[in-house]
Amino acid sequence: MTRWRIGAALLTAAAALLATGSQATAEPDRHRPVTIAKTPPMGWSSWSSLHGAISEAIIEAQAKVVHDQLKDHGYQYVNIDAGWTAGVDEYGRSTWDTKKFPDGIAAVAKYVHGLGLKFGIYMVPGIPKAAVDANSPIKGTPFHVKDVIDPAQPGNTAADSSGKLDFSKAGAAAYVQSQADLLASWGVDYIKMDFVGPGGGRVATDNRTDTQVWRQALDTTRRPIHLELSNSLSFANAAVWQKNSNGWRIEGDIECYSHCVGLTNWKVRASLRWDDAPKWVPFAGPGHWNDLDSLEIGNGATDGLSADEKQSVMTLWAIESSPLLLGTDLTRLVPEDVKMITNDEVIAVDQAGHPAHPVSQATPQQVWVSDNHNGSYTVALFNLGDTTATVTANWTDLAPHRRLGFVRDVWTHRNLGVALDHFSATLAPHASRLLTVWL
Repeated sequence: MTRWRIGAALLTAAAALLATGSQATAEPDRHRPVTIAKTPPMGWSSWSSLHGAISEAIIEAQAKVVHDQLKDHGYQYVNIDAGWTAGVDEYGRSTWDTKKFPDGIAAVAKYVHGLGLKFGIYMVPGIPKAAVDANSPIKGTPFHVKDVIDPAQPGNTAADSSGKLDFSKAGAAAYVQSQADLLASWGVDYIKMDFVGPGGGRVATDNRTDTQVWRQALDTTRRPIHLELSNSLSFANAAVWQKNSNGWRIEGDIECYSHCVGLTNWKVRASLRWDDAPKWVPFAGPGHWNDLDSLEIGNGATDGLSADEKQSVMTLWAIESSPLLLGTDLTRLVPEDVKMITNDEVIAVDQAGHPAHPVSQATPQQVWVSDNHNGSYTVALFNLGDTTATVTANWTDLAPHRRLGFVRDVWTHRNLGVALDHFSATLAPHASRLLTVWL
Protein backbone atom coordinates (compact mmCIF):
# COMPACT_ATOMS: atom_id res chain seq x y z
CA MET A 1 0.00 0.00 0.00
CA THR A 2 1.42 3.41 -0.94
CA ARG A 3 1.85 6.12 1.67
CA TRP A 4 -0.93 8.11 -0.05
CA ARG A 5 -3.40 5.25 0.38
CA ILE A 6 -2.34 4.74 4.02
CA GLY A 7 -2.90 8.43 4.68
CA ALA A 8 -6.30 8.33 3.00
CA ALA A 9 -7.35 5.33 5.11
CA LEU A 10 -6.32 7.05 8.33
CA LEU A 11 -8.16 10.22 7.42
CA THR A 12 -11.29 8.29 6.47
CA ALA A 13 -11.26 6.79 9.96
CA ALA A 14 -10.76 10.22 11.47
CA ALA A 15 -13.69 11.59 9.52
CA ALA A 16 -15.89 8.77 10.83
CA LEU A 17 -14.89 9.56 14.39
CA LEU A 18 -15.75 13.22 13.89
CA ALA A 19 -19.10 12.35 12.40
CA THR A 20 -20.03 10.29 15.47
CA GLY A 21 -18.70 12.78 18.02
CA SER A 22 -20.25 16.09 17.07
CA GLN A 23 -22.05 17.00 20.29
CA ALA A 24 -20.46 19.65 22.50
CA THR A 25 -18.64 18.24 25.51
CA ALA A 26 -15.70 20.00 27.09
CA GLU A 27 -13.09 17.28 26.58
CA PRO A 28 -9.72 18.87 25.74
CA ASP A 29 -6.99 17.04 23.91
CA ARG A 30 -4.68 16.13 26.80
CA HIS A 31 -2.04 14.54 24.58
CA ARG A 32 -0.90 17.69 22.71
CA PRO A 33 1.35 19.95 24.82
CA VAL A 34 0.29 23.59 24.97
CA THR A 35 2.92 25.35 22.89
CA ILE A 36 0.64 27.79 21.06
CA ALA A 37 -1.82 30.28 22.58
CA LYS A 38 -0.98 29.59 26.20
CA THR A 39 -2.73 32.92 26.71
CA PRO A 40 -5.24 34.64 24.40
CA PRO A 41 -3.49 36.22 21.39
CA MET A 42 -3.16 40.00 21.17
CA GLY A 43 -2.50 42.14 18.14
CA TRP A 44 -4.14 43.74 15.12
CA SER A 45 -6.15 42.54 12.13
CA SER A 46 -6.67 44.36 8.85
CA TRP A 47 -10.30 43.57 8.03
CA SER A 48 -12.47 45.97 10.06
CA SER A 49 -10.86 49.24 9.08
CA LEU A 50 -9.25 48.37 5.75
CA HIS A 51 -11.19 45.44 4.25
CA GLY A 52 -9.37 44.60 1.02
CA ALA A 53 -7.62 47.97 0.69
CA ILE A 54 -4.27 46.60 1.84
CA SER A 55 -0.71 46.64 0.57
CA GLU A 56 2.84 46.08 1.75
CA ALA A 57 3.22 49.70 2.77
CA ILE A 58 -0.12 49.81 4.59
CA ILE A 59 0.48 46.61 6.56
CA GLU A 60 4.01 47.67 7.47
CA ALA A 61 2.74 51.06 8.67
CA GLN A 62 0.26 49.33 10.97
CA ALA A 63 3.00 46.99 12.21
CA LYS A 64 5.19 49.99 13.06
CA VAL A 65 2.45 51.36 15.34
CA VAL A 66 2.06 47.99 17.05
CA HIS A 67 5.79 48.06 17.71
CA ASP A 68 5.97 51.69 18.82
CA GLN A 69 2.83 51.97 20.97
CA LEU A 70 1.37 48.56 21.73
CA LYS A 71 4.06 45.88 21.86
CA ASP A 72 5.10 46.71 25.43
CA HIS A 73 1.51 46.02 26.53
CA GLY A 74 1.44 42.52 25.02
CA TYR A 75 0.18 43.14 21.48
CA GLN A 76 2.25 41.10 19.04
CA TYR A 77 0.30 39.79 16.03
CA VAL A 78 0.01 41.72 12.76
CA ASN A 79 -2.63 39.83 10.77
CA ILE A 80 -3.51 40.29 7.12
CA ASP A 81 -7.15 39.38 6.54
CA ALA A 82 -8.96 38.87 3.21
CA GLY A 83 -7.78 40.73 0.13
CA TRP A 84 -4.18 39.53 -0.15
CA THR A 85 -4.66 36.75 -2.73
CA ALA A 86 -4.64 36.80 -6.53
CA GLY A 87 -4.93 33.37 -8.09
CA VAL A 88 -2.87 30.28 -7.37
CA ASP A 89 0.66 29.01 -7.98
CA GLU A 90 1.69 26.05 -10.13
CA TYR A 91 0.52 23.66 -7.39
CA GLY A 92 -2.91 25.20 -6.89
CA ARG A 93 -2.02 27.05 -3.68
CA SER A 94 -3.21 30.56 -2.89
CA THR A 95 -0.66 33.19 -3.81
CA TRP A 96 -0.37 36.94 -3.27
CA ASP A 97 -1.54 39.87 -5.35
CA THR A 98 1.71 41.18 -6.84
CA LYS A 99 0.31 44.68 -7.27
CA LYS A 100 -0.46 44.96 -3.58
CA PHE A 101 2.56 42.99 -2.40
CA PRO A 102 5.30 43.44 -5.02
CA ASP A 103 7.97 42.00 -2.73
CA GLY A 104 5.80 39.09 -1.66
CA ILE A 105 4.20 37.98 1.59
CA ALA A 106 7.46 36.57 2.95
CA ALA A 107 9.00 40.06 2.73
CA VAL A 108 6.16 41.53 4.81
CA ALA A 109 6.52 38.73 7.35
CA LYS A 110 10.26 39.44 7.54
CA TYR A 111 9.56 43.12 8.23
CA VAL A 112 7.06 42.24 10.95
CA HIS A 113 9.46 39.76 12.53
CA GLY A 114 12.19 42.39 12.42
CA LEU A 115 10.03 44.48 14.75
CA GLY A 116 9.86 41.62 17.22
CA LEU A 117 6.26 40.86 16.25
CA LYS A 118 4.38 37.91 14.79
CA PHE A 119 2.71 37.68 11.38
CA GLY A 120 -0.71 36.32 10.45
CA ILE A 121 -2.53 35.52 7.20
CA TYR A 122 -6.09 34.73 6.06
CA MET A 123 -7.24 31.45 4.50
CA VAL A 124 -10.44 29.52 3.79
CA PRO A 125 -10.93 25.75 3.68
CA GLY A 126 -11.00 23.86 0.41
CA ILE A 127 -9.18 24.35 -2.89
CA PRO A 128 -9.51 27.70 -4.71
CA LYS A 129 -11.70 27.76 -7.81
CA ALA A 130 -8.72 28.78 -9.95
CA ALA A 131 -6.91 25.59 -8.94
CA VAL A 132 -9.98 23.47 -9.67
CA ASP A 133 -10.40 25.08 -13.09
CA ALA A 134 -6.72 24.48 -13.89
CA ASN A 135 -6.75 20.99 -12.36
CA SER A 136 -3.44 21.89 -10.76
CA PRO A 137 -0.98 19.15 -9.77
CA ILE A 138 -0.54 18.51 -6.06
CA LYS A 139 3.08 19.04 -5.07
CA GLY A 140 5.08 15.90 -4.38
CA THR A 141 2.34 13.53 -5.54
CA PRO A 142 1.10 11.97 -8.78
CA PHE A 143 -2.33 13.53 -8.16
CA HIS A 144 -4.19 16.55 -9.43
CA VAL A 145 -6.81 18.73 -7.78
CA LYS A 146 -9.76 17.03 -9.44
CA ASP A 147 -8.55 13.70 -8.06
CA VAL A 148 -9.14 14.86 -4.47
CA ILE A 149 -12.36 16.86 -4.45
CA ASP A 150 -16.02 16.07 -3.92
CA PRO A 151 -17.82 18.01 -6.67
CA ALA A 152 -21.17 17.64 -4.90
CA GLN A 153 -20.25 19.85 -1.92
CA PRO A 154 -18.92 23.39 -1.42
CA GLY A 155 -15.40 23.70 -0.06
CA ASN A 156 -16.40 26.17 2.64
CA THR A 157 -19.37 28.32 3.68
CA ALA A 158 -18.34 31.37 1.60
CA ALA A 159 -20.07 30.32 -1.65
CA ASP A 160 -16.81 31.11 -3.48
CA SER A 161 -16.84 27.97 -5.68
CA SER A 162 -13.91 26.43 -3.81
CA GLY A 163 -13.47 22.70 -4.25
CA LYS A 164 -14.41 20.48 -1.32
CA LEU A 165 -11.50 18.29 -0.25
CA ASP A 166 -12.47 14.64 0.09
CA PHE A 167 -10.04 13.23 2.64
CA SER A 168 -10.94 9.65 1.79
CA LYS A 169 -9.05 10.23 -1.47
CA ALA A 170 -5.31 9.84 -1.77
CA GLY A 171 -3.59 13.19 -2.19
CA ALA A 172 -6.15 15.34 -0.35
CA ALA A 173 -4.10 15.60 2.85
CA ALA A 174 -0.98 16.18 0.76
CA TYR A 175 -2.61 19.27 -0.76
CA VAL A 176 -3.22 20.74 2.69
CA GLN A 177 0.33 19.86 3.73
CA SER A 178 1.75 21.60 0.66
CA GLN A 179 -0.21 24.76 1.51
CA ALA A 180 0.86 24.59 5.16
CA ASP A 181 4.49 24.12 4.13
CA LEU A 182 4.28 27.15 1.86
CA LEU A 183 2.79 29.37 4.57
CA ALA A 184 5.44 28.21 7.03
CA SER A 185 8.17 29.01 4.52
CA TRP A 186 6.83 32.56 4.29
CA GLY A 187 7.13 32.97 8.07
CA VAL A 188 3.43 32.79 8.96
CA ASP A 189 2.73 32.57 12.71
CA TYR A 190 -1.08 32.79 12.71
CA ILE A 191 -3.81 31.65 10.33
CA LYS A 192 -7.37 32.90 10.41
CA MET A 193 -9.33 30.12 8.71
CA ASP A 194 -12.59 31.75 7.69
CA PHE A 195 -15.95 30.38 6.51
CA VAL A 196 -15.57 27.12 8.41
CA GLY A 197 -18.65 24.95 8.72
CA PRO A 198 -20.79 23.82 10.37
CA GLY A 199 -21.50 27.38 11.45
CA GLY A 200 -22.09 30.75 9.87
CA GLY A 201 -21.60 31.68 6.26
CA ARG A 202 -23.58 31.78 3.04
CA VAL A 203 -23.92 28.05 2.33
CA ALA A 204 -23.78 24.95 4.51
CA THR A 205 -20.85 22.54 4.51
CA ASP A 206 -18.82 20.45 6.93
CA ASN A 207 -15.16 21.35 7.48
CA ARG A 208 -14.56 19.39 10.67
CA THR A 209 -12.11 17.03 9.01
CA ASP A 210 -10.44 19.98 7.26
CA THR A 211 -9.62 21.50 10.65
CA GLN A 212 -8.13 18.24 11.87
CA VAL A 213 -5.97 17.84 8.76
CA TRP A 214 -4.88 21.48 8.86
CA ARG A 215 -3.86 21.17 12.51
CA GLN A 216 -1.83 18.06 11.73
CA ALA A 217 -0.25 19.72 8.67
CA LEU A 218 0.72 22.82 10.63
CA ASP A 219 2.23 20.70 13.39
CA THR A 220 4.19 18.78 10.76
CA THR A 221 5.86 22.00 9.56
CA ARG A 222 7.51 22.24 13.01
CA ARG A 223 6.66 25.95 13.03
CA PRO A 224 4.33 26.97 15.89
CA ILE A 225 1.40 28.37 13.91
CA HIS A 226 -1.77 29.53 15.64
CA LEU A 227 -4.97 28.27 13.92
CA GLU A 228 -8.04 30.47 14.49
CA LEU A 229 -11.45 29.42 13.09
CA SER A 230 -14.16 31.77 11.84
CA ASN A 231 -16.98 32.60 11.91
CA SER A 232 -19.93 31.87 14.19
CA LEU A 233 -18.85 28.27 14.66
CA SER A 234 -21.40 25.58 15.51
CA PHE A 235 -21.69 25.12 19.28
CA ALA A 236 -22.68 21.48 18.78
CA ASN A 237 -19.12 20.89 17.56
CA ALA A 238 -17.33 22.94 20.22
CA ALA A 239 -15.27 19.92 21.30
CA VAL A 240 -14.03 19.48 17.73
CA TRP A 241 -12.93 23.11 17.46
CA GLN A 242 -11.32 22.85 20.89
CA LYS A 243 -9.30 19.79 19.86
CA ASN A 244 -8.13 20.99 16.45
CA SER A 245 -7.63 24.75 16.76
CA ASN A 246 -6.36 27.49 19.04
CA GLY A 247 -9.52 29.59 18.94
CA TRP A 248 -12.89 29.98 17.29
CA ARG A 249 -15.38 32.73 16.68
CA ILE A 250 -18.57 32.27 18.70
CA GLU A 251 -20.52 34.94 16.79
CA GLY A 252 -20.87 36.61 13.41
CA ASP A 253 -18.87 39.66 12.39
CA ILE A 254 -18.55 42.56 14.80
CA GLU A 255 -18.44 45.00 11.87
CA CYS A 256 -21.58 46.86 10.85
CA TYR A 257 -20.83 47.18 7.13
CA SER A 258 -23.85 49.06 5.71
CA HIS A 259 -26.19 48.38 8.64
CA CYS A 260 -25.13 51.36 10.74
CA VAL A 261 -22.68 54.22 11.02
CA GLY A 262 -19.20 53.35 12.32
CA LEU A 263 -17.13 50.20 12.37
CA THR A 264 -19.57 48.54 14.76
CA ASN A 265 -22.68 49.28 16.81
CA TRP A 266 -23.79 48.39 20.32
CA LYS A 267 -27.34 47.25 19.62
CA VAL A 268 -27.00 45.26 16.41
CA ARG A 269 -23.50 43.86 16.88
CA ALA A 270 -21.59 44.21 20.16
CA SER A 271 -24.39 43.47 22.63
CA LEU A 272 -25.01 40.02 21.10
CA ARG A 273 -21.81 38.73 22.70
CA TRP A 274 -23.30 38.97 26.21
CA ASP A 275 -26.04 36.53 25.16
CA ASP A 276 -23.82 34.06 23.35
CA ALA A 277 -20.62 33.88 25.41
CA PRO A 278 -21.74 31.97 28.55
CA LYS A 279 -22.37 28.57 27.00
CA TRP A 280 -18.88 28.55 25.46
CA VAL A 281 -17.04 29.20 28.74
CA PRO A 282 -16.21 25.53 29.55
CA PHE A 283 -14.30 25.14 26.28
CA ALA A 284 -11.80 27.97 26.80
CA GLY A 285 -8.38 27.42 28.30
CA PRO A 286 -4.66 27.37 27.51
CA GLY A 287 -4.19 26.54 23.84
CA HIS A 288 -7.79 27.23 22.80
CA TRP A 289 -9.91 30.34 23.41
CA ASN A 290 -13.38 31.64 22.66
CA ASP A 291 -13.08 34.50 20.15
CA LEU A 292 -15.54 37.40 20.44
CA ASP A 293 -14.08 39.00 17.25
CA SER A 294 -11.91 42.07 16.85
CA LEU A 295 -11.91 45.05 19.21
CA GLU A 296 -13.29 48.16 17.52
CA ILE A 297 -11.52 50.59 19.85
CA GLY A 298 -8.97 53.17 18.76
CA ASN A 299 -10.43 55.61 16.25
CA GLY A 300 -12.74 57.71 18.42
CA ALA A 301 -16.28 58.35 17.19
CA THR A 302 -15.75 56.42 13.94
CA ASP A 303 -15.59 53.19 15.95
CA GLY A 304 -19.37 53.44 16.37
CA LEU A 305 -19.34 53.05 20.17
CA SER A 306 -19.62 55.55 23.00
CA ALA A 307 -16.85 55.73 25.63
CA ASP A 308 -18.99 53.73 28.07
CA GLU A 309 -19.74 51.13 25.42
CA LYS A 310 -16.06 50.78 24.54
CA GLN A 311 -15.19 50.18 28.17
CA SER A 312 -17.94 47.57 28.47
CA VAL A 313 -16.81 45.83 25.30
CA MET A 314 -13.21 45.64 26.42
CA THR A 315 -14.34 44.54 29.87
CA LEU A 316 -16.32 41.64 28.40
CA TRP A 317 -13.48 40.63 26.08
CA ALA A 318 -11.09 40.70 29.04
CA ILE A 319 -13.22 38.72 31.49
CA GLU A 320 -13.94 36.14 28.77
CA SER A 321 -10.24 35.76 27.91
CA SER A 322 -11.04 36.53 24.30
CA PRO A 323 -8.27 37.35 21.84
CA LEU A 324 -7.55 41.09 21.89
CA LEU A 325 -7.13 41.79 18.18
CA LEU A 326 -7.68 45.44 17.29
CA GLY A 327 -9.68 46.12 14.15
CA THR A 328 -9.15 49.86 14.01
CA ASP A 329 -6.71 51.87 11.87
CA LEU A 330 -3.64 52.12 14.07
CA THR A 331 -2.27 55.05 12.10
CA ARG A 332 -5.24 57.12 13.32
CA LEU A 333 -5.31 56.27 17.00
CA VAL A 334 -7.11 58.61 19.41
CA PRO A 335 -5.25 59.23 22.71
CA GLU A 336 -8.23 58.42 24.96
CA ASP A 337 -8.73 55.12 23.17
CA VAL A 338 -5.02 54.32 23.45
CA LYS A 339 -5.34 54.66 27.23
CA MET A 340 -8.14 52.10 27.13
CA ILE A 341 -6.46 49.48 24.96
CA THR A 342 -3.18 49.80 26.86
CA ASN A 343 -4.64 49.52 30.37
CA ASP A 344 -2.26 46.85 31.65
CA GLU A 345 -4.43 45.83 34.59
CA VAL A 346 -7.40 45.14 32.29
CA ILE A 347 -5.14 43.31 29.85
CA ALA A 348 -3.87 41.18 32.75
CA VAL A 349 -7.44 40.02 33.42
CA ASP A 350 -7.66 38.82 29.81
CA GLN A 351 -4.27 37.13 29.89
CA ALA A 352 -4.96 35.36 33.19
CA GLY A 353 -7.20 33.01 31.23
CA HIS A 354 -10.12 32.64 33.65
CA PRO A 355 -13.32 33.11 31.59
CA ALA A 356 -16.21 34.56 33.59
CA HIS A 357 -19.82 33.48 33.79
CA PRO A 358 -22.90 35.58 34.58
CA VAL A 359 -24.53 35.15 37.98
CA SER A 360 -27.86 35.72 36.25
CA GLN A 361 -29.07 37.01 32.90
CA ALA A 362 -32.66 37.58 34.04
CA THR A 363 -32.31 41.37 33.67
CA PRO A 364 -30.04 43.75 31.73
CA GLN A 365 -28.25 44.56 34.99
CA GLN A 366 -25.74 41.75 35.21
CA VAL A 367 -22.84 40.58 37.34
CA TRP A 368 -20.20 38.34 35.76
CA VAL A 369 -17.66 36.47 37.89
CA SER A 370 -14.53 34.39 37.52
CA ASP A 371 -12.48 32.69 40.23
CA ASN A 372 -8.80 33.62 40.07
CA HIS A 373 -7.89 30.62 42.25
CA ASN A 374 -5.83 32.76 44.63
CA GLY A 375 -8.52 33.95 47.02
CA SER A 376 -9.67 36.70 44.66
CA TYR A 377 -12.45 37.01 42.09
CA THR A 378 -12.77 39.11 38.98
CA VAL A 379 -16.19 40.77 39.03
CA ALA A 380 -17.72 42.76 36.18
CA LEU A 381 -20.86 44.84 36.63
CA PHE A 382 -22.79 45.65 33.45
CA ASN A 383 -25.82 47.81 32.80
CA LEU A 384 -26.92 46.50 29.42
CA GLY A 385 -30.14 48.50 29.58
CA ASP A 386 -30.97 51.84 27.97
CA THR A 387 -31.55 53.77 31.21
CA THR A 388 -29.37 54.43 34.25
CA ALA A 389 -29.57 51.59 36.80
CA THR A 390 -27.87 50.17 39.87
CA VAL A 391 -26.02 46.87 39.64
CA THR A 392 -25.12 44.89 42.76
CA ALA A 393 -22.62 42.09 43.29
CA ASN A 394 -23.44 39.99 46.36
CA TRP A 395 -20.51 38.24 47.99
CA THR A 396 -22.55 35.10 48.67
CA ASP A 397 -22.89 34.65 44.92
CA LEU A 398 -19.10 34.48 44.73
CA ALA A 399 -18.32 32.47 47.85
CA PRO A 400 -20.95 31.17 50.32
CA HIS A 401 -20.75 32.40 53.91
CA ARG A 402 -18.36 35.27 53.04
CA ARG A 403 -19.41 38.75 54.22
CA LEU A 404 -16.34 40.97 53.92
CA GLY A 405 -14.79 41.79 50.58
CA PHE A 406 -11.79 43.97 49.78
CA VAL A 407 -12.49 45.70 46.47
CA ARG A 408 -10.16 47.14 43.82
CA ASP A 409 -11.29 49.03 40.70
CA VAL A 410 -9.33 47.51 37.83
CA TRP A 411 -9.93 50.27 35.28
CA THR A 412 -8.84 53.10 37.58
CA HIS A 413 -6.24 51.11 39.57
CA ARG A 414 -7.80 52.27 42.85
CA ASN A 415 -8.28 50.26 46.02
CA LEU A 416 -11.86 50.94 47.19
CA GLY A 417 -11.53 49.32 50.61
CA VAL A 418 -13.70 46.84 52.46
CA ALA A 419 -17.34 46.29 51.51
CA LEU A 420 -19.81 44.39 53.69
CA ASP A 421 -21.95 41.74 51.96
CA HIS A 422 -22.01 43.41 48.54
CA PHE A 423 -20.82 46.12 46.19
CA SER A 424 -23.22 48.35 44.24
CA ALA A 425 -22.66 50.83 41.44
CA THR A 426 -25.06 53.11 39.60
CA LEU A 427 -24.23 52.81 35.94
CA ALA A 428 -25.20 54.82 32.87
CA PRO A 429 -26.73 52.94 29.93
CA HIS A 430 -24.31 50.35 28.51
CA ALA A 431 -21.70 51.22 31.17
CA SER A 432 -19.67 48.87 33.36
CA ARG A 433 -17.27 48.45 36.29
CA LEU A 434 -14.47 45.93 36.53
CA LEU A 435 -13.35 44.86 40.01
CA THR A 436 -11.01 42.50 41.76
CA VAL A 437 -12.56 41.27 45.01
CA TRP A 438 -10.71 39.43 47.78
CA LEU A 439 -13.00 37.38 50.04
